[in-house]
Amino acid sequence: MLFYKHKTFSGVDFSREIFFRHTITNRSCVAFNVVKGEKFMNQTYMREKKVLPLVLSMSLPMVISMAVNSLYNIVDSFFVAKLSEEAMTALALVYPVQNLINSIAVGFGIGINVNAAFYLGADDRNRADQAVTQGIILNTIHGVLLTVLCIGGMPWFLRMFTSDNEIIESALIYSNRAFVFSVIITLGISFEKIFQSVGKMKISMFSMMCGFIVNIILDPLMIFGIGFFPAMGIAGAAYATGIGQCVSLFVYLTFYIIRPIPVKIKRECIRPEKQVIAKLYSVGIPATINMALPSLLISALNGILSEVSEKYVLVLGVYYKLQTFIYLTANGIIQGIRPLIGYNYGAGEYGRVKKIYHTTMNLTLIVMAAGTALSWLMPETLIGLFTSNAETVRIGVTALHMISLGFIVSAVSVTCSGALEGLGKGVPSLYISLLRYVVIIIPAAFIFSRWMEAEGVWLAFGFTELISGGLAYVIYKKNYTGIKIRESEGKD
Repeated sequence: MLFYKHKTFSGVDFSREIFFRHTITNRSCVAFNVVKGEKFMNQTYMREKKVLPLVLSMSLPMVISMAVNSLYNIVDSFFVAKLSEEAMTALALVYPVQNLINSIAVGFGIGINVNAAFYLGADDRNRADQAVTQGIILNTIHGVLLTVLCIGGMPWFLRMFTSDNEIIESALIYSNRAFVFSVIITLGISFEKIFQSVGKMKISMFSMMCGFIVNIILDPLMIFGIGFFPAMGIAGAAYATGIGQCVSLFVYLTFYIIRPIPVKIKRECIRPEKQVIAKLYSVGIPATINMALPSLLISALNGILSEVSEKYVLVLGVYYKLQTFIYLTANGIIQGIRPLIGYNYGAGEYGRVKKIYHTTMNLTLIVMAAGTALSWLMPETLIGLFTSNAETVRIGVTALHMISLGFIVSAVSVTCSGALEGLGKGVPSLYISLLRYVVIIIPAAFIFSRWMEAEGVWLAFGFTELISGGLAYVIYKKNYTGIKIRESEGKD
């Protein structure tokens, strides 16, 4: 029996102990334990299958899930842009707070996911049930608190970035309705992570797709008043998104009832257990901080750009919605390779770890090169999805051209960060994220904007990716030294 201690998840340090059971007859290796005679997950393919097909097979489900999840805001933006630029600007100002809500829900959901999987692996079904039950309760409380705090704080938050009463009114109309669904969001994401913790990835994808399909159908009907629906404008967009999220939660609950999974939400597990709660938050809090960094960046850049013109705030909001798709595939690849690197590292397959890293780097470079090409070949079309104003499109094209100069080199930071997480180096991975989202770009954007105004902010993106890419490579190589030494010793 091999005892493996793995530390990593989304830039977060945590311990995950997995027992590998070897059979004498065929020397097979089964990750996690056997519960009621059923193997939850056989992971020997992680060190036997060819690297490129393996990376692609692990990454594709992640790409699809991320795409569906990201489309909620894209669809809202597409239809809201048909109302007015003021409405679109309002949506851009609300986006950081929406992202914060999702970050808290997902961050704590990761805590539920990790602990449920850990306790199942340790053959402690009672603790797994406690983690799931208490995690659901705590994330519901988070949802209630977020509803109250976000709705109550939005007027103050919005006035930090604009004095336009029309924009503030539109933003409040949207946010007051969207944030009512915060509990639905935290519950839905909790169930998503629970199903993923037991390997039910297809259910997770199906549930998100159902919610998105409902959202995309209801958006035009409720925004513009088609059929028996009244025209609700930007409020309709909030309701459509919220109803879509309700549908996703309903699908999860349906599957939970009709197709039972190994972990259960039990009444007898409601009583708080200090150890369980501590482990949930020990993973959930750092994961939330890591995921919330983009919200901090967007808010800071909105503050810098609003001093120039609110049109630039709109353009930044449009860019971040486009950027979601540009980086979507790259981030999906990274999510797919984390467990591959972790498994092979734990199994002593150091040469294979190196192959996975280089394969991932090459794939990410290709993806980001394609994103750069699209940004230069069809920028008007991409920006035009969200606005028809010629001046805004012109500004947006300039922004996209300048920002996209950093896409290819950003593949280095993205790959190094993800690989470090897979190696159990969560803190160094978090350092890379801090460089990209806070330490370099915010001061650079502020300084460059002093003499180049908005174009200085766009230039800061490429500058940041260049510097952080170089530092990320140095950080990765420094932490990989131990791996190379072990690999060398293994050959001797």
